[in-house]
Amino acid sequence: MQDLALSYLPVVIFMGVAAAITLILMITPILIAYKNPTPEKLSAYECGFDAFDDARMKFDVRFYLVSILFIIFDLEVAFLFPWAISLGKIGLFGFWSMIVFLAVLTVGFIYEWRKGALEWD
Repeated sequence: MQDLALSYLPVVIFMGVAAAITLILMITPILIAYKNPTPEKLSAYECGFDAFDDARMKFDVRFYLVSILFIIFDLEVAFLFPWAISLGKIGLFGFWSMIVFLAVLTVGFIYEWRKGALEWD
């Protein structure tokens, strides 16, 4: 039974170190932060808009477009990492299928660019 408990010792040490680092990172700003609250610093700020009363206010479509573009290209990166790691095992079929995937995303990116979705004028 003691061998079983000793096998979990690295996990317990890791959790203890993680908890200590977490506490240090949470307490340190409270102790050393410069506190000068102003009404502007205390006001709510979300999504590039000042706080408003009506929840049914229309948002600019550019915020939705940027979020969709972020999701698309974030997924691209999420697919590139496992592909790059397993490239030696998947062979030419895997390579060309990823090239087709990247080409489709590139066409979408060029379309968005030409439509002016990335412009903030």
